[in-house]
Amino acid sequence: MEARTPLPYGRQDISEEDIRAVVDVLRGDWLTQGPAVPAFEQALAAICGARHAVAVNSATSALHVACLALGVGPGDIVWTTPNTFVASANCARYCGADVGFVDIDPATMNMSVTDLSARLAAARANGTLPKVLIPVHFAGLPCDMQAIHALAKSYGMRIIEDASHAVGARYRGEPVGSGRYSDITIFSFHPVKIITTGEGGAALTNDDELAARMALLRSHGITRDVAAFRNDYLGPWQYEQHELGFNYRMTDLQAALGFSQLRRLAEFVERRNALAGLYDAALAGLPLQRPQRDAAHLSACHLYVVRLDEPGLHRAVFEQLRADGIHVNLHYMPVHLQPYYRQLGFADGDFLHAERHGACAISLPMYPALTREDIERVAQALARAINLQLPEKEAEDALIS
Repeated sequence: MEARTPLPYGRQDISEEDIRAVVDVLRGDWLTQGPAVPAFEQALAAICGARHAVAVNSATSALHVACLALGVGPGDIVWTTPNTFVASANCARYCGADVGFVDIDPATMNMSVTDLSARLAAARANGTLPKVLIPVHFAGLPCDMQAIHALAKSYGMRIIEDASHAVGARYRGEPVGSGRYSDITIFSFHPVKIITTGEGGAALTNDDELAARMALLRSHGITRDVAAFRNDYLGPWQYEQHELGFNYRMTDLQAALGFSQLRRLAEFVERRNALAGLYDAALAGLPLQRPQRDAAHLSACHLYVVRLDEPGLHRAVFEQLRADGIHVNLHYMPVHLQPYYRQLGFADGDFLHAERHGACAISLPMYPALTREDIERVAQALARAINLQLPEKEAEDALIS
């Protein structure tokens, strides 16, 4: 049988306009620290309804400078969700802070407001309240930010929205990134995300001081602003290092690509939602849970994650799909069960909903260039993989019983 083209779980969508935008930078005077980065920042902030966007070389860097800007350091505690990429927790560790987790809502796969409320009450009683909370908009579906914000305000916490999956999403009619329910919002522009800058990220905020501090930290802690100088003015060559910063700058090449991609952001999100609708229909009747669809909020549909009703089939179904050229993935192995975090005292059973999710979740291909035929192929391969394993599992269960 003729081999079929492999389908990755995600990939970039690059147009001729995107290519021309990057080539124009290559033919210009600035490859980095030129006009393309501020132009991208202004366009991104305008789309999201935020005062400031600070572009950096990755969402991980954005999370790091966001934590630093909020004063996270040794002795502080930061909470996030176990159902995320490790960067959502690591950013606190970079600052010397401790990390805690809040379990997920099994319906949305986002941070559970119920679990958050209970853990905050317990933390207040024993004096271990977090300084910063990092909810994650998993797969592009916004968290219940209104409820999370209300709790944060009550307990005196700051909020960083990890919206790495959610540029272009909307919550209660407003763009994610507007800052209504958080201090800082983080976006990722990795190639599998909604728009791409190759690698890249951004931190959005409505706070002038937070924006200035993050901009300083991304470039070695150095300023050339004469008005901010602390030493005597010596001449036009002068610069001053005010903080121990980092080289987290985005290049003009990346920003030009991002600026061009932003023009298609609404188109990308609309296409991803249409593809999710096709998946919903194609997978109906299979023994699995499909992603929750919430008419009140617009998901960016970064991922389409299903969860098998029978966790015991997970590995076999996953491997069968990969053998069929469907390059599925897992989002995510729970962060608290990674060896690094086990060394910090976390263990199996700490966050049951996140652990159950990690034991049965499969991320199916999701990117704008997918076709109806591709989705039918994925659905048929998934149905075959499940049906191949069910008889074996039923036989095993009969033997045990």
